[in-house]
Amino acid sequence: MVAGETSGDLLAGLLLGGMKSRWPELTAQGIGGPKMAAQGFEAWWPHDKLAVHGFNMEVLRRFREIWTIRRRLGDRLLAERPDLFIGVDAPDFNLGLEARLKAEGVKTVHFVSPSIWAWRGGRIHKIHRSVDHMLCLFPFEPQIYHDAGIAASYVGHPLADTIPLEVPRAAARQKLGLADGVPLLAVLPGSRRGEISHIAPVFLQTVASLARQRPDLRFVLPVVPGLRELVEPLVRAHAPDAPLTLLDGQSHEALAACDVTLIASGTATLEAALFKRPMVIAYQLSPMSWQIMKRMGYLPWVGLPNILARDFVVPERLQHDANPTQLAADVLAWLDDPARCASVQQRFLDMHHLLRRDTARAASDAIAQVLEAR
Repeated sequence: MVAGETSGDLLAGLLLGGMKSRWPELTAQGIGGPKMAAQGFEAWWPHDKLAVHGFNMEVLRRFREIWTIRRRLGDRLLAERPDLFIGVDAPDFNLGLEARLKAEGVKTVHFVSPSIWAWRGGRIHKIHRSVDHMLCLFPFEPQIYHDAGIAASYVGHPLADTIPLEVPRAAARQKLGLADGVPLLAVLPGSRRGEISHIAPVFLQTVASLARQRPDLRFVLPVVPGLRELVEPLVRAHAPDAPLTLLDGQSHEALAACDVTLIASGTATLEAALFKRPMVIAYQLSPMSWQIMKRMGYLPWVGLPNILARDFVVPERLQHDANPTQLAADVLAWLDDPARCASVQQRFLDMHHLLRRDTARAASDAIAQVLEAR
């Protein structure tokens, strides 16, 4: 297995749990993180080796390192001939590796469809060469693959299985030491160094502005393990006097406890929707990356909750629109409109039911078919 970044490690860990329930003697190795390790996964390289942000000099600087890891991993896998390779997200890394393995007779499954319905649709041809079976998180995706002659299954989203339908708000607030009536904003600026460097200063400037406008408002910011030394100086620079608490991880507790979240575009926005939280989605890239993304996109939405709803149910502020004045106004608009909050929470509950499909079992069923066809 290969999972890149924090979100991939989370999804892969959930998948591994289901697979080990079906195949107790299963062993898994490759590239992964702590959620996978908790399921007995042996990481030959840590998952954060694959974490890059946008199309920029960071990618160019790390290209040789990442290319070398993929070559060495492919050599090792072809020598050991696993029963199955599962690439979890990270398509720019995994599809090339999967193509090499498939050409040599190793069965390949890809978990999490690349967003070919949003941008870079031409990748469907590479996917055809690379993947024996695609495991899709969203119900509209399998037909795209069937039309291209690629086996695919809708397995739902594992987060929809693990996050409860009824939000444990009181328990989360108690764990965070917050009284029930205290208004709370959860600030989630991402899990990668590159994106935190781009978006966290703007988020923290927004926090400082909101703290001046609403002295009763409190803030929590979950920090991915290992990144506190990056976040703390940003807090001192941009929001030194705000009532902001840095949490060690605990993003789910923060989402369950908060009234609104200010959140970077990505998998975390779907987590926020499953916690039925009103949100403001924001994102910033380097100017070059932004121009590339604009030209390659197909949809008017970037946030997963809006894509699934096919509507702007929550605001998206991108690039120059992601500024402290606009973001603070968007947060206050949610806090001051309980009826609007209740409406979006109902839409997110419907979304939760749609995505709750016992993903680990459904994915294991599809994987079993691939193994039987070897």
